[in-house]
Amino acid sequence: MKTPHRIAFAVGALALFSSRLELPAHARATDEHSAGAHAAKPAQAGAQTAPAPGSASAPAASVEERRAALLALFRDYWDGYLANQPEFASSIGDKRWNDKVRDYSVKAVNAWLEREQNWLPKLAAIDDAGLSDEEKLSREMLMRRFMEDEEGAQFKEWEMPVNQMSGIQTAYADLAGQLSFTTVKDYDDWIARLHLIPQAFEQVTTNMSIGVDDGRVPPKILLEKVLDQVKAMAAQKPEDTPFALPLKKFPSSLSAAEQTRIKTEMLDAITKEVLPAYVRFARYLEVSYVPAGRSDPGIWALPDGDKYYRFLIKKTTTTDLTPDQIHQIGLDEVKKDEAEEEAIAEKLGFKDLASFRASLKTNAKMKPASADALLAAFRGYLGPMQAKLPELFGHIPKMPFEVVPMPDFLATAGPAAYYQEGAPDGSRPGRLLINTYNATERTLYGVESIAYHEGIPGHHMQISTAQELTGIPEFRKYEGYTAFVEGWALYAERLGKDVGFYQDPYSDYGRLEADMWRAIRLVVDTGVHSEHWSRQQMVDYFHEHSAIDETDVQAEVDRYIAWPGQALAYKVGQMKILELRARAQKELGQKFDMRAFHDEVIGAGALPLDLLEARIDDWIAQEKGAGK
Repeated sequence: MKTPHRIAFAVGALALFSSRLELPAHARATDEHSAGAHAAKPAQAGAQTAPAPGSASAPAASVEERRAALLALFRDYWDGYLANQPEFASSIGDKRWNDKVRDYSVKAVNAWLEREQNWLPKLAAIDDAGLSDEEKLSREMLMRRFMEDEEGAQFKEWEMPVNQMSGIQTAYADLAGQLSFTTVKDYDDWIARLHLIPQAFEQVTTNMSIGVDDGRVPPKILLEKVLDQVKAMAAQKPEDTPFALPLKKFPSSLSAAEQTRIKTEMLDAITKEVLPAYVRFARYLEVSYVPAGRSDPGIWALPDGDKYYRFLIKKTTTTDLTPDQIHQIGLDEVKKDEAEEEAIAEKLGFKDLASFRASLKTNAKMKPASADALLAAFRGYLGPMQAKLPELFGHIPKMPFEVVPMPDFLATAGPAAYYQEGAPDGSRPGRLLINTYNATERTLYGVESIAYHEGIPGHHMQISTAQELTGIPEFRKYEGYTAFVEGWALYAERLGKDVGFYQDPYSDYGRLEADMWRAIRLVVDTGVHSEHWSRQQMVDYFHEHSAIDETDVQAEVDRYIAWPGQALAYKVGQMKILELRARAQKELGQKFDMRAFHDEVIGAGALPLDLLEARIDDWIAQEKGAGK
């Protein structure tokens, strides 16, 4: 598939992305990170790069030589990335760093940025003439990543590393359930990791303290939730913690003596090292960090907050939309969805949408009787959808799939559901994790749309398809462009309608409510982070324009506060895919094949929206020319 090369890139342009990760003056001279106080200087034109192809000082490299250099750089980058992120490497089944934890120090942050800055001019110096379209695309995507990381470094995200949605307080607890334990080494590696967790907590705490001095701290209301998470973990018995999960079941290949030793050493590490690290972290949060939390929920309250928000919008949506433009799109989409919801309410005999929404809150049939009933409802929709996949896709990935409850330590502040990708080797299936906390207060009318979004044909189809791709560098299989990944999943909710589902009008209302949910996000995310809304204004807007239950509303508004801009990507991505589908249908007429369109959309892994558009435009042109 031909994809135009869109970066007219000169190595000297690197100076545009000059940035420093700089410690406050007092920290530079006093802590272990002082050696990494300054980020690497941007690479200068021609530094450590080969002479320009075709120059008098060097003969032009052949296509095969340039291809070999490009592929070697891709491999070097990917191995470096996995070594820098050993937890991620473990989660995808690469066990080379299973006994390591990430280095969270500022020195390590700087070192990684320096490596990227050294790779970037080398990547830019490789002439792509004669390379395949996929090789050109991979080169462009990696250059974009390096440039984005350099631009983002100025906002010092390492100074605000925790919130109620993510952070070190949940990272390793969650990791335990993603790993496979089949050998003695697997267990010993996990024990080695447990020994290193206290050091990781110390590094993160140092970064947070620097953030306090820099005025870069999350809102206090979110930090109070983090404190609750940490205290709950610290209070658990060692054997009941997620860190002891590997002890629940031993492979038959391990002898009784090995099992006894492993159990003793693992529980000893949890008791004497891991849980005390949580206790110390809770004390730091309670005494120092939570009181320092900012009172304003919007990111605008940070130094350069408005600039940071614009950067996050560009990063998550892969567009140049402004906060004002996105806010208006949200208002328009809310209005459109409400008109369709009104029609369903009238069809069901209600005088208006408000009375229908009010009825949902008291309709016992719309509430699950138990956590098991909630899980069964999700599974009940996913089975029929799996049978319909051949009508929607030419290629169906082999990755297995399952529905499981969300871990308790995540559920109290977590979303209604989320997807966890499977391990590429098949040792862990793709999982739809359902939040069963306060299950009987949740609603059933939205289950169908969530099942299609988080499970099939949403995240599971797209992510598993990417993992199975061949002929592309490994990093492309794990790209996480939010506008693409979440835009596809929101688009996938509508595919149920295309194959005849949403037969229950309440469930069809749930589909519209889910779309409304994402439209509301455009309004409230920009509202709080750009227009200085209060948290209560966010809650009020949700209640004014939806019947979403209180548990979800409270969790959602805190999520948008914690992750500025992330929630904007869903609707922006979905609207782009719908736009491209309508264009293809119009251009191709009877030649339009829904299965081929979907294969083309997700067949190259996650892409920035502009590159997705170029890909689909090329596909349309090819389809129009086919058979002539």
